[in-house]
Amino acid sequence: MLEIQDFFSACVGNWKTERTYHYPLQNEVERSYTEFKVGGLSLVEKSQISSAFLPVGTMSETEEIDRFPGFRIGFDTVSEKGERVAMNLKALFIPDRAILNPNLLAKDPLAPATPLAAEMLDSTEIVRGLYLRDEGYSETGAITGRFTYLPSRQTLELVTYYSRSVAVDQLRLISPISRLRTIVTYQRPQPGEVPTVINLVGFGLEQKSL
Repeated sequence: MLEIQDFFSACVGNWKTERTYHYPLQNEVERSYTEFKVGGLSLVEKSQISSAFLPVGTMSETEEIDRFPGFRIGFDTVSEKGERVAMNLKALFIPDRAILNPNLLAKDPLAPATPLAAEMLDSTEIVRGLYLRDEGYSETGAITGRFTYLPSRQTLELVTYYSRSVAVDQLRLISPISRLRTIVTYQRPQPGEVPTVINLVGFGLEQKSL
């Protein structure tokens, strides 16, 4: 069982994966190959991200921002059709315990309900927090999401509400060099409604290069 800091440390490195994507509404299946480069963030980069998203005085002074997990992620994907997508982004993870302003943790009244795929019973072992990213996947621009980490399952789950969709992204470390990745994207419903219409389901085995 890995604590959250150890989980993030294990994720640093170069990864390769072959994924399968299902598009239920179009009744289509697509495969792709991706290479990832994952590195840690410097203290300066973490401070820049947090200050861009969070007002001054938001976090507890007893919390050291350098302790918060953060990634610099670059990836290059080639689909079986030969289409290529490359992207670089930075992400910072801030636990709820470090946030002083409860309004930042309150759910947006205009947001849909939590997708069933992301429902998780409260437990003292679960770490919850804000997921700050300087670039989105489904839509361009900075985005704020929610993360949960379950140490006993070594699983990190990210939920992001975009303007047109809701994404649930899960990473489960099953060995020091292997992790399972699943992605479920829903159409964004009306405020308060549970997302049920699935646009995409993706999954694959990611292997770390030694």
